[in-house]
Amino acid sequence: MAKQKLDKDVRKAILEARSWVEDIAKLDSCEADTKSRVRRILEEVMGYDSFRHMTEEYAIKGIGDTTHCDIAIQLDHEESSKPEMLVECKKVGIDLTRRHLGQAAKYAIDYGCEWVLLTNSRDWKLYHIIFTKPPQTKLVESWNLINDDLSVLAKKFEIVSYKNIRRGGLKELGTIAEQLTTSNLLNAILSEESIKLLQRRLKKTTRVRIPPESIASHLRLLLNEAALSEMDNIRISLPARKQHAKRKPISVEQVAEPIRAEKQSNDQES
Repeated sequence: MAKQKLDKDVRKAILEARSWVEDIAKLDSCEADTKSRVRRILEEVMGYDSFRHMTEEYAIKGIGDTTHCDIAIQLDHEESSKPEMLVECKKVGIDLTRRHLGQAAKYAIDYGCEWVLLTNSRDWKLYHIIFTKPPQTKLVESWNLINDDLSVLAKKFEIVSYKNIRRGGLKELGTIAEQLTTSNLLNAILSEESIKLLQRRLKKTTRVRIPPESIASHLRLLLNEAALSEMDNIRISLPARKQHAKRKPISVEQVAEPIRAEKQSNDQES
C-alpha cells in the first residue's frame, strides 16, 4: 500500500519543530527553554492559540498546597469548564521517568482532567486518566520528534491537535482506551472463537494439531503477573474436541522425536 502523501504545510511545521528541539538539545538548555519550544510546537504543529487556548503555570488545588502545571489546554473558558488536557514539560536533556508521570498524573487527578501530555520536547507521551477507585493512568500514545518518521509524527500530533480535540476525538479515544482493559482483552483472547482461530493458524504453520487446553495454558506464559492474576477470574471457553475414530491428533513430541532420532544417527555416523 502506497504511503499517504504528507501535507506540505504539515511537513514544514514538523521539520521546523524538530530543528527547534535539536538546537536546544545540543545546548542542553534548561527547562524554561524546553517549555518555550513546547509552547511553539503547540501553536505551529497542533494549531492552538497561545492566548485563547493555553494557560501557563495553571493552578491545581488538591490536598495540601496549591501546585502549578506547566500548560493547560482549555478550549472553553466558562466557569464550570475544565482543561481538556494538561501538558507537563521536563528539561530536554533528561529522560521521562515514572516520577515525572506520577507528578503529572497527580495534577490531572487533583483537577479532574482526563488527559496528560508529558514531554521533554523530544519524547511525547499521552496518558489517559480513568477515574476509578483508585484512579488508573494508561499510556495511550507515544512518539519521538527527533527519530520517528514524519508521517508517523503527523498522525500522532493530530491526535492532540486543536481540531481533533474540538471535534471530540480525544473523548472517542478515551472511550476506546477504557474498554481495552486486561479483563476485556483476556476474555476476547480466551474465547472459544479465538482459541479455534489460533488452533487453525498453528496447524497451518506447524502441521500439528495442538489441543486447545495446551494453547490456553501456554498463553499464560506470555502474561505478566498482573494479567495472570486477572486470568484467574476469566472463564476460558475451550472448543470441544473432535472425535477421530481412525487417527489421533499428532503431538509436538511425536513430530520432534523422528527429527531427534535422525540427528543422533547423523552424529554417530560422523
